Parts: sequence; structure tokens; C-alpha cells
Amino acid sequence: MAGKSIEEIAIGEKASFSKTITEGDVYLYAGIIGDLNPAHIDEEAAKKGIFGKRIAHGMLTAGLVSTVLGMKLPGEGTIYMGQELKFTKPVYFGDTITATVEACEKVKDKFLKLKTTCTNQNGEVVLDGEAMVLPPKKEAN
Repeated sequence: MAGKSIEEIAIGEKASFSKTITEGDVYLYAGIIGDLNPAHIDEEAAKKGIFGKRIAHGMLTAGLVSTVLGMKLPGEGTIYMGQELKFTKPVYFGDTITATVEACEKVKDKFLKLKTTCTNQNGEVVLDGEAMVLPPKKEAN
């Protein structure tokens, strides 16, 4: 099923995806990208760090936004053009993160600007930003 075209998306429309971040998720992500920072993978070293325990990679959290864009709003066929983001709180192993996108502006009737937010299970914002995407073209009938 193709995602929504620019014509089919209403400003203010939202979609979300939630995932509990596990130790396995963090280790797999670290192995894929090569970021073996002790803050993510070394419990003893992380205890001495500013957060007192291991945290998930910020970009792992940001990847949940990509899931919403590519699978829900606009959905399949969407091309992710850019992202501005700010990490506002750490994500710990066991946190359930909800990534939400909200359509904010249609640019040149071709691109879509979306507010991007990730919150933890306590409703605290852990990531805040804005994405630009190219939604799929409207399917011919």
C-alpha cells in the first residue's frame, strides 16, 4: 500500500510509533554503525558518566521518526529529505519511546514539513525537531 500523497495529507494530521528500547537493540545498533561508546555498551564505565547508567544512542531514537515517516505518515514511498533535531533527555534501556510526526506545512505543493517529537513512557520529550519529506506521488486511478 502506498503512502499518502501531498494532496491527501491534512495540516495537523499526526501519526505515531512506539517501541521499548532493549539492551539488544542498543548492542545491535552499536554493531551496525560502529559506535561503541562506553556510554552505550559498558555498564561500569556508564555508571561513572553523567547519566549514571547506559543510554541508547540518540540516533537510534531518531530512527523511530524514520519509521513513522516511511510507514505511517506520509508512509510507503516517502523520501526523507532532511531533519533538524535536538536531544532533550537521555533514553535508557527499558524506556518505551513514542515517535510522533505532525504535518505542519506544504512547501511548493511538493514537499511536506513535519514536527517530529519522541517522548518516553513518562510523557517527557527526549527528542524534538522538524523533518522535510517528499511524499509519494498520487496513484493514478
